[in-house]
Amino acid sequence: MFITLEGPDGSGKTTQARLLAHWLQEEGHPVVLVREPGGTTIGERIREVLHDPAHTGMSPWTEVFLYCAARAQLVAEIIRPALAAGQTVLCDRYADSTLAYQGYGRGLDLDALRLVLYLATGGLTPDLTFCLDISPEEGLARRRAGGGEWNRLDQETVDFHRRVRTGYLELAGLEPQRWIVVDAARPVDAVQADLRALLQARWTGHTPPTL
Repeated sequence: MFITLEGPDGSGKTTQARLLAHWLQEEGHPVVLVREPGGTTIGERIREVLHDPAHTGMSPWTEVFLYCAARAQLVAEIIRPALAAGQTVLCDRYADSTLAYQGYGRGLDLDALRLVLYLATGGLTPDLTFCLDISPEEGLARRRAGGGEWNRLDQETVDFHRRVRTGYLELAGLEPQRWIVVDAARPVDAVQADLRALLQARWTGHTPPTL
């Protein structure tokens, strides 16, 4: 199963992905945890360029192609081989991030982006995508308080991050069979409990409600 976690900055994707991967392993599922951009030697180098706050002059399409280059490497080197070997792949961000950030956030044409994404991924689509939803104001406040990486996209305007959040919710509405929106403004343990319950429900063949 190919599972992705998406959502605005500060929604807790990285923390929740790590906890979910640990739980899956305890439950006996072979799992591979990866992140975007990155996850490979080449991808991590591209990540450094993309996230460097000094690169303010990067054009939106340069941004797209760099993200997709890292993604193409991740799919070819890690994701497809893991799925072929019967492993569950858990990915912290994936192709939908490009639609949300560069499509809705930057205003690039969504159909053009979908074509580029298809070429980069070979059409590989997640089986399940969790959207961890949080307001931009709260998410960015979490990022600042956390003291971790503050990257080039974090420093965009609040209006940009609002458009990204709107994009995520619209994307989720277009594919309700794949997306599940989860309120990420709650404590970490509460969000994780919901992710586990929702995943178990999906595995047993029941379609859970949107939270």
